[in-house]
Amino acid sequence: MGLFSKLFGSKGPNKTEEYLANGAVVIDVRNADEFAGGHVEGSKNIPVGAIGHKVNQIKKLKKPVILCCASGMRSGKATDILKREGIDAINGGSWKAVNRYFS
Repeated sequence: MGLFSKLFGSKGPNKTEEYLANGAVVIDVRNADEFAGGHVEGSKNIPVGAIGHKVNQIKKLKKPVILCCASGMRSGKATDILKREGIDAINGGSWKAVNRYFS
């Protein structure tokens, strides 16, 4: 068992994989220029500063949400915002980590 597993418990099934299997939508919370430089195919771009204003739009999707950004910091913040609003959301980390599931 690795140090990470000892600290945080056994990972079990990958959450990103599980969410994608359940029809999750990927929301990239980087700015438009970053998004234009590369992103997960089919993902939506809603910058983290605008995520609170888009809650109703996201709720209308009626799907679980995977958030991503460059490193996982902004998507972590956005995940907290959406969870407080009752949206089933996880932090997928970097967009490149999420993109691996689409290759």
